[in-house]
Amino acid sequence: MTLQRVLPFTKSLLEQVVQKGDTVVDATAGNGHDTHFLAGLTGDSGKVYAFDIQQQAIEATRQRTEAFRHVELICDSHAKISQYVAEPISAAVFNLGYLPKGDHTIITKANSTLQAIGQCLERLKAGGLVLAVIYSGHEGGSEERDAVMDYVKKLPQVEYDVLKYEFVNQQHSPPFLVAIEKKQQR
Repeated sequence: MTLQRVLPFTKSLLEQVVQKGDTVVDATAGNGHDTHFLAGLTGDSGKVYAFDIQQQAIEATRQRTEAFRHVELICDSHAKISQYVAEPISAAVFNLGYLPKGDHTIITKANSTLQAIGQCLERLKAGGLVLAVIYSGHEGGSEERDAVMDYVKKLPQVEYDVLKYEFVNQQHSPPFLVAIEKKQQR
Protein backbone atom coordinates (compact mmCIF):
# COMPACT_ATOMS: atom_id res chain seq x y z
CA MET A 1 0.00 0.00 0.00
CA THR A 2 1.08 3.54 -0.71
CA LEU A 3 -0.19 6.47 1.32
CA GLN A 4 -2.27 8.79 -0.81
CA ARG A 5 -1.58 12.50 -0.84
CA VAL A 6 -4.42 14.70 0.42
CA LEU A 7 -6.02 15.55 -2.93
CA PRO A 8 -6.06 12.00 -4.34
CA PHE A 9 -7.45 10.75 -1.02
CA THR A 10 -10.18 13.39 -1.20
CA LYS A 11 -11.12 12.19 -4.69
CA SER A 12 -11.16 8.56 -3.59
CA LEU A 13 -13.64 9.45 -0.83
CA LEU A 14 -15.84 11.28 -3.34
CA GLU A 15 -15.76 8.25 -5.64
CA GLN A 16 -17.13 6.11 -2.82
CA VAL A 17 -20.06 8.42 -2.08
CA VAL A 18 -21.14 10.27 -5.24
CA GLN A 19 -23.28 8.37 -7.73
CA LYS A 20 -24.86 9.14 -11.08
CA GLY A 21 -27.85 11.43 -10.60
CA ASP A 22 -26.63 12.94 -7.32
CA THR A 23 -26.52 16.62 -6.45
CA VAL A 24 -23.18 17.92 -5.14
CA VAL A 25 -21.51 21.22 -4.25
CA ASP A 26 -18.05 22.52 -5.08
CA ALA A 27 -17.93 25.36 -2.56
CA THR A 28 -14.65 26.77 -3.91
CA ALA A 29 -14.58 26.28 -7.69
CA GLY A 30 -11.08 27.69 -8.13
CA ASN A 31 -9.66 26.48 -11.43
CA GLY A 32 -12.43 23.93 -11.90
CA HIS A 33 -10.62 20.68 -11.19
CA ASP A 34 -13.02 19.48 -8.49
CA THR A 35 -16.05 20.72 -10.41
CA HIS A 36 -14.94 18.72 -13.46
CA PHE A 37 -14.31 15.64 -11.34
CA LEU A 38 -17.71 15.93 -9.64
CA ALA A 39 -19.46 16.44 -13.00
CA GLY A 40 -18.00 13.15 -14.18
CA LEU A 41 -19.16 11.35 -11.05
CA THR A 42 -22.73 12.71 -11.11
CA GLY A 43 -23.24 12.23 -14.84
CA ASP A 44 -25.75 14.13 -16.96
CA SER A 45 -28.61 13.13 -14.66
CA GLY A 46 -26.91 14.81 -11.69
CA LYS A 47 -26.31 18.40 -10.70
CA VAL A 48 -23.11 20.21 -9.68
CA TYR A 49 -23.27 23.63 -8.05
CA ALA A 50 -19.89 25.39 -8.17
CA PHE A 51 -19.30 28.56 -6.14
CA ASP A 52 -16.52 31.13 -6.24
CA ILE A 53 -16.38 34.83 -5.45
CA GLN A 54 -13.86 35.52 -8.22
CA GLN A 55 -14.99 35.88 -11.82
CA GLN A 56 -11.55 34.62 -12.90
CA ALA A 57 -12.25 31.32 -11.12
CA ILE A 58 -15.73 31.03 -12.60
CA GLU A 59 -14.32 31.55 -16.12
CA ALA A 60 -11.55 28.97 -15.56
CA THR A 61 -14.15 26.51 -14.28
CA ARG A 62 -16.48 27.27 -17.20
CA GLN A 63 -13.70 26.46 -19.67
CA ARG A 64 -12.81 23.24 -17.85
CA THR A 65 -16.44 22.05 -17.62
CA GLU A 66 -17.94 23.33 -20.87
CA ALA A 67 -18.79 19.79 -22.00
CA PHE A 68 -21.04 19.30 -18.96
CA ARG A 69 -24.56 20.78 -19.11
CA HIS A 70 -25.41 19.84 -15.51
CA VAL A 71 -22.91 22.23 -13.91
CA GLU A 72 -24.22 25.50 -12.52
CA LEU A 73 -21.53 28.12 -11.94
CA ILE A 74 -22.31 30.70 -9.28
CA CYS A 75 -20.17 33.81 -8.82
CA ASP A 76 -21.12 34.40 -5.21
CA SER A 77 -19.96 33.54 -1.72
CA HIS A 78 -20.23 29.96 -0.60
CA ALA A 79 -21.90 31.42 2.50
CA LYS A 80 -24.99 31.76 0.27
CA ILE A 81 -25.31 28.07 -0.66
CA SER A 82 -28.78 27.95 0.88
CA GLN A 83 -29.98 30.61 -1.59
CA TYR A 84 -29.07 28.40 -4.55
CA VAL A 85 -29.25 24.77 -3.41
CA ALA A 86 -32.55 23.47 -2.08
CA GLU A 87 -32.25 19.75 -2.74
CA PRO A 88 -30.37 17.17 -0.66
CA ILE A 89 -26.70 16.71 -1.54
CA SER A 90 -24.49 13.64 -1.37
CA ALA A 91 -21.23 15.60 -1.08
CA ALA A 92 -19.62 19.01 -0.84
CA VAL A 93 -15.96 19.84 -1.30
CA PHE A 94 -13.96 22.87 -0.16
CA ASN A 95 -10.36 23.87 -0.94
CA LEU A 96 -9.68 26.62 1.56
CA GLY A 97 -7.09 29.28 0.95
CA TYR A 98 -6.58 31.29 -2.24
CA LEU A 99 -6.96 30.73 -5.97
CA PRO A 100 -3.84 29.04 -7.33
CA LYS A 101 -2.16 31.39 -9.82
CA GLY A 102 -4.58 34.11 -8.70
CA ASP A 103 -4.54 37.02 -6.31
CA HIS A 104 -3.19 35.59 -3.04
CA THR A 105 -4.76 38.41 -1.04
CA ILE A 106 -8.25 37.10 -1.84
CA ILE A 107 -8.72 34.19 0.55
CA THR A 108 -11.48 32.11 2.04
CA LYS A 109 -12.38 33.32 5.52
CA ALA A 110 -13.59 31.58 8.64
CA ASN A 111 -16.99 33.26 8.93
CA SER A 112 -18.20 32.49 5.40
CA THR A 113 -16.61 29.04 5.42
CA LEU A 114 -18.35 28.03 8.65
CA GLN A 115 -21.67 29.29 7.29
CA ALA A 116 -21.12 27.29 4.10
CA ILE A 117 -20.15 24.09 5.91
CA GLY A 118 -23.24 24.43 8.12
CA GLN A 119 -25.51 24.91 5.11
CA CYS A 120 -23.99 21.87 3.41
CA LEU A 121 -24.48 19.76 6.54
CA GLU A 122 -28.15 20.83 6.63
CA ARG A 123 -28.60 19.48 3.09
CA LEU A 124 -26.35 16.43 3.43
CA LYS A 125 -27.92 13.00 2.90
CA ALA A 126 -27.18 10.23 5.37
CA GLY A 127 -23.90 8.63 4.32
CA GLY A 128 -22.85 11.82 2.53
CA LEU A 129 -19.60 13.73 2.94
CA VAL A 130 -18.46 17.30 3.41
CA LEU A 131 -14.75 17.48 2.61
CA ALA A 132 -12.53 20.47 3.36
CA VAL A 133 -8.91 20.59 2.24
CA ILE A 134 -7.33 23.20 4.45
CA TYR A 135 -4.35 25.22 3.27
CA SER A 136 -3.18 27.39 6.16
CA GLY A 137 0.31 28.52 5.22
CA HIS A 138 -0.78 31.97 4.04
CA GLU A 139 -1.76 35.12 5.91
CA GLY A 140 -5.18 34.53 7.48
CA GLY A 141 -4.99 30.79 6.91
CA SER A 142 -4.30 29.77 10.48
CA GLU A 143 -7.36 31.67 11.74
CA GLU A 144 -9.61 29.86 9.29
CA ARG A 145 -7.96 26.51 10.06
CA ASP A 146 -8.49 26.97 13.78
CA ALA A 147 -12.11 28.06 13.37
CA VAL A 148 -12.93 25.08 11.16
CA MET A 149 -11.26 22.66 13.56
CA ASP A 150 -13.12 24.15 16.55
CA TYR A 151 -16.39 23.85 14.63
CA VAL A 152 -15.98 20.24 13.51
CA LYS A 153 -14.79 19.07 16.93
CA LYS A 154 -18.14 20.23 18.34
CA LEU A 155 -20.30 18.36 15.83
CA PRO A 156 -22.42 15.76 17.67
CA GLN A 157 -20.86 12.31 17.33
CA VAL A 158 -24.29 10.69 17.22
CA GLU A 159 -24.88 12.47 13.89
CA TYR A 160 -21.42 12.82 12.34
CA ASP A 161 -18.05 11.15 12.08
CA VAL A 162 -15.18 13.61 11.54
CA LEU A 163 -11.79 12.55 10.18
CA LYS A 164 -8.59 14.59 9.94
CA TYR A 165 -6.17 13.24 7.33
CA GLU A 166 -2.70 14.76 7.37
CA PHE A 167 0.98 14.07 7.05
CA VAL A 168 2.49 15.08 10.37
CA ASN A 169 6.19 15.12 9.44
CA GLN A 170 5.99 17.70 6.63
CA GLN A 171 7.15 21.27 7.07
CA HIS A 172 5.66 24.59 5.96
CA SER A 173 1.99 24.04 6.87
CA PRO A 174 1.09 21.24 4.44
CA PRO A 175 -2.58 20.95 3.50
CA PHE A 176 -4.76 18.47 5.34
CA LEU A 177 -8.25 17.09 4.88
CA VAL A 178 -11.20 17.28 7.22
CA ALA A 179 -13.92 14.80 6.21
CA ILE A 180 -17.36 14.97 7.79
CA GLU A 181 -19.66 12.00 7.20
CA LYS A 182 -23.33 12.18 8.12
CA LYS A 183 -24.22 8.95 9.88
CA GLN A 184 -27.03 6.68 8.72
CA GLN A 185 -30.10 6.97 10.92
CA ARG A 186 -30.80 3.87 12.97
